[in-house]
Amino acid sequence: MDLTSTTYNLYPDIAAYSNGMLDLDGHHLMYWEISGNPEGVPVIFLHGGPGAGASPSHRRFFDPEYYKIIIFDQRGSGRSQPFAETAGNTTQHLVSDMETLRQYLEIDRWLVFGGSWGSSLGLAYGIAYPDRVLGFILRGIFLCTSRELDWFLHGIKTVFPQEWQEFCSFLPDEEQDELLYSYHKRLINPDHFINGPAACAWSQFEGSCSTLLPDTRTRAFINSGRTFLALARIEAHYFLNDFFLPDNYFYRYLDKIIDIPATIIQGRYDMICPILTAYEYWRRWPRANLVVVPDAGHSAMEPSLRSVLVAATENFKRG
Repeated sequence: MDLTSTTYNLYPDIAAYSNGMLDLDGHHLMYWEISGNPEGVPVIFLHGGPGAGASPSHRRFFDPEYYKIIIFDQRGSGRSQPFAETAGNTTQHLVSDMETLRQYLEIDRWLVFGGSWGSSLGLAYGIAYPDRVLGFILRGIFLCTSRELDWFLHGIKTVFPQEWQEFCSFLPDEEQDELLYSYHKRLINPDHFINGPAACAWSQFEGSCSTLLPDTRTRAFINSGRTFLALARIEAHYFLNDFFLPDNYFYRYLDKIIDIPATIIQGRYDMICPILTAYEYWRRWPRANLVVVPDAGHSAMEPSLRSVLVAATENFKRG
């Protein structure tokens, strides 16, 4: 399947026609919204992070005449409440939340669309509820292994040495050997004067490594936005707890989803989620198609990746 031969643009901005807050457990309230065609094919968008939150631009990957577009903010993220909350926030909770939302919206089956951590959550949901998945469109596959986590925290310095050094140097010298633990300690501190600078340093590091070419808009967004605290705190929470999954979980349970069609889209120069993971998973998944985008990194909003993601949603319409 060649999804790179034609250039696709994002669909125009649209408004959600329905939204709400779903009470999950008496503590967490989850924001959800629906846009597009009320009678269309349901697609659920899964944002990354964990903790990044969704935005109106994420509606634009889908033909609003064809798809019923469902977007939600995962626990602690975006418009969900409490903001940046880590208590009661695990992979198992998020999978259960998706199923709760599906039942609440009275949807039979849906297409699962997610990138980076969103690909992890989508696969975990598919493993738990394979009969509810029409198919997968997954970008920048991340399988929550110790190898991938070690790459993000340490190995990535082979490509982004200056950015990694800035990330590391935020901490005192005596804490730099325990990057994750030291950042987590600051990020969970309730004092904004402690958690804020740590969250900014964490998010700046991740954002700086996310695109093939430097993107000053990423730096400006991190320095002015609210989302960086949820992103950094919840990511560190999941990292420190091995994503609440046993190592090699997605390989061990691939048989649960092996007959579900999937499109895996991978930036050739993705340094957050390197191509090796997507390639190895694709080799074991006969019904999956791997599309390598030759001039892209990690961010879904890079022009070539953006085009291929829209192409994938168009291709799904053709069956």
